[in-house]
Amino acid sequence: MRILFLLFAILPIIEIALLVKVGGIIGGWNTIGIVILTAFIGAYFVRREGIQTLQTAQMKMQRGEMPGKEMVDGLMLAVAGVLMVTPGLITDTLGILLVLPGTRHVIAQFVSKNMQLRVVTATSSQQGSPFSGADPFAQKRDENGDVYEGQYTEKSQDDDDTPRIR
Repeated sequence: MRILFLLFAILPIIEIALLVKVGGIIGGWNTIGIVILTAFIGAYFVRREGIQTLQTAQMKMQRGEMPGKEMVDGLMLAVAGVLMVTPGLITDTLGILLVLPGTRHVIAQFVSKNMQLRVVTATSSQQGSPFSGADPFAQKRDENGDVYEGQYTEKSQDDDDTPRIR
């Protein structure tokens, strides 16, 4: 929740202050030119890296492998694209870090470790909660642990041979 507050409230204020400061140093038109140029360069790199990631994912799927790393890369590239198109110098810097393969992989490893830690922490803290009872959506299993699902009809000999669905 704090991260969302920082992203939507404080980051735009910092971006505007930085753009005004840079505009005072190098000029307003030069600052606008840099922002537009970084948006075009970022869009080019996001497209190039995205196509390469998509091709790698397709090759893995053809071999029957799960393209997990490529899915994370695709998500990071989508975030990088949004950051690069957003006007500002800080968002452009973050976008460039996500577009470059070396830094993107380092950030992806950090995020995945952080997510794993949160998942483990969240599941271990929920064990004592009042909602930790039986799962109402769990599948019913027989004594061997097998799951059997479906409908069947039962025909009785003593009736008029009308099937009954149970």
